Amino acid sequence: MKAATVILLLQLLGTTTEAYKYTRYQSEENVALYGKATQSSLLRGEWAAFSHASNAIDGNTEGTLALGSCTHTEEEDHPWWRVDLLKRYRITSVTITNRKDCCADRIEGAEIRIGDSLTNNGNDNPRCAVIDTIPAGGSVKHICSKSMVGRYVNVILPKKEAWLTLCEVKATAVPVPVVGQSGSYYVVDEVGEGGTLVIGGRRY
Repeated sequence: MKAATVILLLQLLGTTTEAYKYTRYQSEENVALYGKATQSSLLRGEWAAFSHASNAIDGNTEGTLALGSCTHTEEEDHPWWRVDLLKRYRITSVTITNRKDCCADRIEGAEIRIGDSLTNNGNDNPRCAVIDTIPAGGSVKHICSKSMVGRYVNVILPKKEAWLTLCEVKATAVPVPVVGQSGSYYVVDEVGEGGTLVIGGRRY
């Protein structure tokens, strides 16, 4: 669909051309950097100061726990970590950086979940990916099978008596634009194959 046709369609729907331009050309960025992080527990003792949930969104991929840029939970059933992005985004990928100095295999089997619900601390939201393996100190980009919309990004390890450590979580996304006027709102979902515009689930 040509840009002129899209603009005409948006005008007929009561939307603005600026909204379309924003949707079509807004670049992706790591939105996790602006969020607020929490986790199921904090490692007790002398390592607690190095293990806070916010360490995973500090922009630093350093993988040595003692250097203060990784998270660490207690040993527990189904440990989890979550970032609140503070608003909804269309998330295309999540990149996880693993711990370098110990226990790289602990991350295996962790699930990345994305959505708007805080039921079960957000761990029941739709699944983006399952982490297979990440080398010690390495970073692996997990691309969702389709771009997912949500405010919360969770990493949960569905194992018993397990620790969860993350040394960086990068959520690549664009904002979800809601456009309209006079009380009419439209979500521009995507510009699909052949330039098809998708608004509110309908193709134009």
